[in-house]
Amino acid sequence: MDLWQEEIKLRFGSVDRSDRMTLGAAFSFFQEAAISHAVFLGVGRDEMTEKGQAWVLSRLSVFMEKRPLYGDTLIVRSWPRGPEKLFCLRDYDISDLSSVDLPSVDMPSGKALVRGRSGWLVLDMEKRRPLRVQSIVDKLPLNEGIDALVSGPVGLEPRETLVSSGSRRAAYSDIDFYGHVNNVRYVQWIQDITSPELLDKAEQMRLDINYMGETLPGELVELLSSPIENAPPEDYPEDYPSNPSSSFAYEGRRQSGQYVFRAELRLGI
Repeated sequence: MDLWQEEIKLRFGSVDRSDRMTLGAAFSFFQEAAISHAVFLGVGRDEMTEKGQAWVLSRLSVFMEKRPLYGDTLIVRSWPRGPEKLFCLRDYDISDLSSVDLPSVDMPSGKALVRGRSGWLVLDMEKRRPLRVQSIVDKLPLNEGIDALVSGPVGLEPRETLVSSGSRRAAYSDIDFYGHVNNVRYVQWIQDITSPELLDKAEQMRLDINYMGETLPGELVELLSSPIENAPPEDYPEDYPSNPSSSFAYEGRRQSGQYVFRAELRLGI
């Protein structure tokens, strides 16, 4: 199975006041699909743990071109795309089952409502350092030519205009199996410091996030944000909102000053 495929129903907890899917929900669906496919391919959590290794999400870019509605029946797909330097790439998409035939390996990702691409590292759990991914990637399908997202995953540069927007202390509900804040929780933190009115109104969303350090239980993370100037519409690739009306930059920093994440959100309203 080169591509993993799941059918889901968009439930109440995955939508906002507009009755449409949130970014946090999309990230959660992609996370679960990636985990399930890795297990199927023999490189899941248990197999990696036996070797003292773990998959660590480093970058993820997601473009929600059209937001699915509450009650929609959706197909979530995920597939590996081979190596890029230290990264192992993985793509994702979400399609509305009512508007397309049952997706297959040959279904072009261009029909999807939500598309994403991620960059994963293989971490030596004892040394907490990344390993070369080639030996693992050689065992995985490359799925050449099946692109969900072309402009991603994006490496983000720091911005000097950010100001404090509050803080979060890592609590029980933030922590996953590996004992640190889960990647989806950072997306939810970003949503929580963004205008809910803007998020409700957004027809399209593009979030690029870099995960730069882990947050352990009880640690305090300062959340910073600021608006960023939008580029002219013609300067945006096709997998960004074509005319973003609001854009924001974000960072999370521990009290030590170490970066935890960096992200940029663009909304098309």
